[in-house]
Amino acid sequence: MRIGEVLGLRHEDIAAAEREVTVVPRVNANGARTKSATTRTIPVSAELVRLYADYLHEEYGDLDCDYVFVNLWAAPYGRPLAYRAVYDLVLRLRRRTGLDFDPHWYRHTMATRLLRDGVSVEVVSAILGHASITTTLQIYGHLTVEDARRALEEAGWFAGQQVSW
Repeated sequence: MRIGEVLGLRHEDIAAAEREVTVVPRVNANGARTKSATTRTIPVSAELVRLYADYLHEEYGDLDCDYVFVNLWAAPYGRPLAYRAVYDLVLRLRRRTGLDFDPHWYRHTMATRLLRDGVSVEVVSAILGHASITTTLQIYGHLTVEDARRALEEAGWFAGQQVSW
């Protein structure tokens, strides 16, 4: 999900039993927004649903807010987390770890991993909320010649085939 989609996420958007998260375009108190005006539903793992339940039980507690991600450690407590708070956290983590990263890189990493694992570009594109698979391939699919070679080998293209020029 994009950072704006995550920051706009509400508890009602998470269907735990179905293991789905729905991205809903709406006006958010924290200024978060979706890039697309289209609603989309993303399948999630049982592990993510368990982590969400743990978060609610161990961190969120009795807060009365419909947003999933809220200020838990700084004022205004219990209010929807804002972009600035996320980027402040990222900057602190970058200084502490020495790793250069941005939250959006996780989208690119996930897309590349899904494509490398054989998930069709159409499915990856739908999960990411892209209007075109071209965006997924050209911007998010950081595939290498090694990825192409592995896919061709797995498909049997290099297994004892004669070259006929």
